[in-house]
Amino acid sequence: MIDITAKRTTFREATARARLSMKPETLARIRERAVPKGDVLEISRAVAFHAAKFTPHIFPFTHPVHITGMDIAYRFEENALVIEVTCRGLDRTGFEVEAMHAAAAAALNAYDMVKPLDDTVRVEEIALVAKKGGKSSFRDAPPPGLRAGVLVASDSVSAGKKEDRAGQIIWERLEELGVEDIAYRVVPDEPGEIRKQVLAWLEEGRKLVIVTGGTGLSPRDRTPEALRDLLDRDIPGVALASLVYGLERTPYAMLSRTLAGVRGDAVILALPGSSRGAREAMDALFPHLFHLYRVLAGRRHD
Repeated sequence: MIDITAKRTTFREATARARLSMKPETLARIRERAVPKGDVLEISRAVAFHAAKFTPHIFPFTHPVHITGMDIAYRFEENALVIEVTCRGLDRTGFEVEAMHAAAAAALNAYDMVKPLDDTVRVEEIALVAKKGGKSSFRDAPPPGLRAGVLVASDSVSAGKKEDRAGQIIWERLEELGVEDIAYRVVPDEPGEIRKQVLAWLEEGRKLVIVTGGTGLSPRDRTPEALRDLLDRDIPGVALASLVYGLERTPYAMLSRTLAGVRGDAVILALPGSSRGAREAMDALFPHLFHLYRVLAGRRHD
């Protein structure tokens, strides 16, 4: 089973279709609720609900998901019954297999109920019709030519007593996301040094500056104080997104003072200095944070 722990919980929806061909007179009996085995449409509806809920018991690589809404719709064509199933909910992975399994099960149930009446009945199609949520709905990418800077604020790393991991994690993640020009530097936990380097990068035209370290509550943790008055506007929702994501994994995330804001059209972030905290913050914020550059340029959210 693929590990989806790092994925974000988002609204997801999937619609699948199954199509059964049969004689027009068989379709008429289904419509009139005149099939000897019972009401094909209502029994198939119940089968679809049951199949969707039991999908991970049948397919070993699917994850248990929280289906919080489900619709089953029927359409009569000249020589076919079309079944459409939609599954939706909030989860880390989508509902495609659940919707297809439900549509297939409903179709097989209809087949079983009408086959004594019609030897031409066939299940002709089981297909995914549409899906939304997750990566397929949020394809944010860095703006062309985005230049970034990763600043490690750490007394121990700057003194050579400790190897930097958090900054490297942020660097690697930005590279994976398609950012090609990334500056890197280490400074001690001195507010003046932090401010000086951030301002230097902004003057160079770097539009994304990420400072890792100094966001806790130890006596030397002063990164938020060093950056706060550099911001034209803060973005509390970005810090909140990182906090919520972290709290799902450890209660100690509440002690981190993540900061986010803009200066002109440049984005400045202060992220945790631990390797785990930096990785989780990047997972929480990217690639969706790149959408901010569209907003700063005056474009609509959609």
